[in-house]
Amino acid sequence: MSSQQNIGNAVPQADKLSDLFSLKGKVVVVTGASGPRGMGIEAARGCAEMGADVAITYASRKDGAEKNVAELIKEYGVKAKCYKLTVDDYSDCQRLVSDVIKDFGKIDAFIANAGATANGGLLDDSKEEWDRVVQTDLSGTAYCAKAVGPHFKERGKGSFVITASMSGHIANYPQEQTSYNVAKAGCIHMARSLANEWRGFARVNSISPGYIDTGLSDFIDQKTQDLWNSMIPLNRPGNAKELKGAYVYLVSDASSYTTGADIVIDGGYTCR
Repeated sequence: MSSQQNIGNAVPQADKLSDLFSLKGKVVVVTGASGPRGMGIEAARGCAEMGADVAITYASRKDGAEKNVAELIKEYGVKAKCYKLTVDDYSDCQRLVSDVIKDFGKIDAFIANAGATANGGLLDDSKEEWDRVVQTDLSGTAYCAKAVGPHFKERGKGSFVITASMSGHIANYPQEQTSYNVAKAGCIHMARSLANEWRGFARVNSISPGYIDTGLSDFIDQKTQDLWNSMIPLNRPGNAKELKGAYVYLVSDASSYTTGADIVIDGGYTCR
């Protein structure tokens, strides 16, 4: 039995690190991967580079997703396809899983990366803004898990990876973003809880990035960005490509004994 046929919590058959990290023959879903330099597309690039066929999703940027699919196919020679997903709609998450299985035959790993940022604090933002962030970041992640979980259980194997945030560990300063912090803290504990719930057939982990330069914070004034950098021991934001190794690790057989973990990749921010 090859490492790609590893069932449940069994020890992989492969011994070489190159084989343990290989994703050849595997199908990985990555939500929220329509941007040109975001965490989602870098996770997809990393998986494709290691041989996985990749299904990516978008909420509104269809052109961006299609461009990313074309790049994945050209650069890595893998099968890739994009799907529209409204992540806070459970029926849409079910449809995504069904469509990917129909198109690819199976799902080996699911990276729940789609998310939304907060525009203000609890008192400044509206009730609707709170609902939007929590529904997208927390409930949307749970809906993805609930949709793909039965497939993992049926096959007896799978890896579910959640993009959380260092904001699930700390309260950011100076910006107020309580809804986002609470949602990401929930995502971290969701990974721990599902790791226990799914212990017989799948692994569940999370990644908590710090400030990552994806272009989404370009509107923030330079003074605030300089303050952020001063609070980071490495004194700079991360590049999204600096996360893809962690995603590949968690979806591969190299992490066969890793479940319920949260990998913090924040340039040292939370160690102070």
